[in-house]
Amino acid sequence: MSAADKDAFVARHAALFEHSPWVVERAAEALPFTDVHAGLMASVYAASPEEQLALIRAHPELAGKAAIDRTLTEASTAEQASAGLDRLTPAEFDRFHALNAAYRDRFDFPFIICVRLTDKAGILAAMEQRLANSRDIEIATALDQIGKIVRLRLEDLP
Repeated sequence: MSAADKDAFVARHAALFEHSPWVVERAAEALPFTDVHAGLMASVYAASPEEQLALIRAHPELAGKAAIDRTLTEASTAEQASAGLDRLTPAEFDRFHALNAAYRDRFDFPFIICVRLTDKAGILAAMEQRLANSRDIEIATALDQIGKIVRLRLEDLP
């Protein structure tokens, strides 16, 4: 695999992982592979626990400060809008913020869910349910959800 092929791969896929182009850069070192998603996720699972936490922490809180400030990535903005998170009632907004705070206090990273596969009610229910999980389970769940997000973003690439 040539350096130009690796560079092209990175350029095409770098934005799939929220503020974490290192995942794609590492995956490029393992090229070629027949399943791009599997190759990308192999880089995630081969990363150190600290790197995995950094990847999780690179994600924004749902309906959080980045959404309010309009500093979300283009993909995250569209994904959160698809679940109606850009159209919350004041009560829903307060509930999201309370659950985000409780989740972050408990696990020290943001709640991650593939919002394109659910809706506001499903997200809120998942937040409440997952607060009872252990930190290890939540790290594994967050990585699994990142994989779902990446799969959908990959499918959206032209």
